[in-house]
Amino acid sequence: MHPAIYGPEHLALQDSLKKFIESEINPFVDEWEKAEIFPAHELFRKMGKLGFLGVHKPVDSGGMGLDYSYAAAFAEALSHTRCGGIPMAIGVQTDMATPALAKRGSDEVKKMFLEPSISGEYVACLGVSEVGAGSDVASIRTTARKDGDDYVIDGGKMWTTNGTQADWICLLANTSEGGGHKNKSLICVPMKTKGISVAKKLKKVGMNASDTAQLHFDSVRVPQRWRIGEEGMGFIYQMEQFQEERLWAGAGWQKSKHVIQETIDYLRERRAFGKPLLDNQYIYYKLAELQTEVEAVGALFHKAVGLYVQGHDVTQLASMVKLKGARVAREVADWCVQFWGGMGYIEETRVNRFWRDTRLGSIGGGADEVMMGIIAKTMGILPRQG
Repeated sequence: MHPAIYGPEHLALQDSLKKFIESEINPFVDEWEKAEIFPAHELFRKMGKLGFLGVHKPVDSGGMGLDYSYAAAFAEALSHTRCGGIPMAIGVQTDMATPALAKRGSDEVKKMFLEPSISGEYVACLGVSEVGAGSDVASIRTTARKDGDDYVIDGGKMWTTNGTQADWICLLANTSEGGGHKNKSLICVPMKTKGISVAKKLKKVGMNASDTAQLHFDSVRVPQRWRIGEEGMGFIYQMEQFQEERLWAGAGWQKSKHVIQETIDYLRERRAFGKPLLDNQYIYYKLAELQTEVEAVGALFHKAVGLYVQGHDVTQLASMVKLKGARVAREVADWCVQFWGGMGYIEETRVNRFWRDTRLGSIGGGADEVMMGIIAKTMGILPRQG
């Protein structure tokens, strides 16, 4: 079964991606997890040649020019990857660092940064979060002051996925004094520009195959014409990008289904007290409940995607998808580790990796509490501040 928003072309795209994952990603996942990095340029070039990095991007920049439902189908199929870090890194390239550039960028910046990101020649990263500003985007402190025709950037970014390998960063910075929502701009910055340094590569509990960096900017000079869209509109553009990022996060609901199925297969074989563990009513009832929760997330995701394709603002639904999807994934992971018993606590099992990887879902890209605040605001029930 597949949702009404998917037709034969969507399924063909998913099949192609699944085959690519089985041949080019999964055989190397364990190695990349141990190394805590994967060869992004090598993998992205392969993906770029097959058109995977530009499904929803404009044809004149090298993309397929398809509507967002194809990007959603693509994101769902990434769940066949046997880790969370690599799909996350791909998602940064396709749905987090590039949507505003594709929609708002000038011909020059699209040629310089978007085209090579779609072809896989460039690896992209997104610079929003900082040490003192994660979910509270308005409070970022990185500045880009005008000097002639240039911006001079000072500050730092934290938790930057792809940060140690990226060729360019979609950077959110304060370009003027004033209010937190009206003084920010998105700027394309090549990572080899003088003054940019990787302060350190961060060691994480999960998502290990994906490199994550803390970045420092010291008098980094770039032309103002590398800004995306209008000056001062960066906060708004980033909020628009967050819609696609949060929808993308919701596409991971399929991974929970895979883990439930692997757990069922294991419990059929694992015997205790003279019978398979799966024969315990408590266990199969709980698995039935979890499967229902997962399917509910999938239905919410497909509703949001369908409306987004039609041009609706899905801020509320995208926030719900991310909130519920992350919480259900955490619940699935925790119960499945429990049912696997001692084997669930062994690092190399997929269920354990899923357990470690999924914890990020309720933190990254806007914490659960931020999602609830957005949902409350769109319901008209958020108290006035101050």
